[in-house]
Amino acid sequence: MIALLTGKPLCTGQECIMMCGGVGYGVHVAPHTIDALVGKSEATLHIHTHVREDALQLFGFLTREEKYMFELLLSVSGVGPKTALAITNGSSADIVDAIQTNNVSFFTSFSRVGKKVAQKIIIELKSKLGGIEDLALGDETPHVSDIRAALESLGYSKMEVSKALRAIKPEEVSIQQAIKQSVHILSGT
Repeated sequence: MIALLTGKPLCTGQECIMMCGGVGYGVHVAPHTIDALVGKSEATLHIHTHVREDALQLFGFLTREEKYMFELLLSVSGVGPKTALAITNGSSADIVDAIQTNNVSFFTSFSRVGKKVAQKIIIELKSKLGGIEDLALGDETPHVSDIRAALESLGYSKMEVSKALRAIKPEEVSIQQAIKQSVHILSGT
């Protein structure tokens, strides 16, 4: 199974060809991934290999978190790889928020997702969301980890802290300023 591809991206439409060691791999990617790859001389994609009776398809993602969210969506019956890819074009945080708030309309806004499939996504993935938070935490800098620990010690949940950290730029301010900004956001004042 192919897990990562590093090479020169040649992107057109919704497919990107990754040139790796003289071999071009056709990889399906979301539009935001194409935007990020255009003009780069080298890039790395996290790959999900999808095997069917009649085809072998590669789906590429910029981060492990995106790939994990894609695979979670694929685990829901009625969601195929093209639909999961369309949904993951948004941010993982938006998807997690939609699941946690039972936002059926978020999912029905994507083609091939009706009300029943949207409800199925919400029900089946609600219990699996801890994995994406744990994965996101693994990529944090020590600076951000310290901010997270301080906010959690103040009684905020992991989800609340993650939401606040996404709203600010913790890497660009001191720990004290980041905590102050986060508390301000979380308290709604």
